[in-house]
Amino acid sequence: MKLHDSTNALHFGSALNKAKGLLILIHGRGSCAEDIAGLADTISADGFACIAPNAENSTWYPQRFLAPLEQNEPWLSSALELIDTLRLEGINAGIPNERIALIGFSQGACLSLEYAYRNPMQLGFIAGLSGALIGPLDLSRKSVDLKKTPVLLGCAEADGHIPLAYVEQSALLLTEMNATVTKQIYPGSSHTLFAPEIHWIKTQLSELK
Repeated sequence: MKLHDSTNALHFGSALNKAKGLLILIHGRGSCAEDIAGLADTISADGFACIAPNAENSTWYPQRFLAPLEQNEPWLSSALELIDTLRLEGINAGIPNERIALIGFSQGACLSLEYAYRNPMQLGFIAGLSGALIGPLDLSRKSVDLKKTPVLLGCAEADGHIPLAYVEQSALLLTEMNATVTKQIYPGSSHTLFAPEIHWIKTQLSELK
C-alpha cells in the first residue's frame, strides 16, 4: 500500500543533472514541504538540488515515534519507500549516495534516521533535528554498517515530543552501526531548530562542495 506520493514533492535549487549533490528535506507532523523548504536558504544550499516531499494529511505515520512499529504501519513503510524513491532520483541523475543528504525535523528527523538504519549505506550526511530512531527503547535491532556517514542528533533536553532517553540510545546505536555521530543536547524544552544544528549542516555542505 502506497499512502504517500512522491510525485507531489517540491523540487527546487539546482537541477539534478547539474547539482553538487542532493538534499532531501523531510518535514515534521502537521507541516508541509513548503515549510521545511525555507531551511535551504538558512543553510546556504546554493548549488545543491533540493527535494521536499509532502506527507499525506501532513503526517508520515499516525502514532508517536516511540510506539510499537506495527501501530504505525502501513504509513511508516510507505514513507520510508518514498524517501528511497527520491534518493533514486538523485542516483539516476548521476549523484552518488555519498553526495545525497537527509535533513529531517521532528517526525521527519525520526524518519530520516530510521531510513538510514534500514538502508545501510554511506550517505553524504543525515541531520536528525529533534528526532530519534523509531520504535520502543527495547526494540531489537540487527547490526548494520553505516560506513562512517556523518549523523547529527540534536534535541532540547526536555523536549516534550522527543524524550531524551531515546536520543541518547539512538546516538549509541548509530555509533555502534559505524556512523560518525554528533550529539547536541540543548538546555530547555523548545521543539525547534537550533543555531549549532545550522552550523553543523553548513559544515557538512562545505565538505560536499
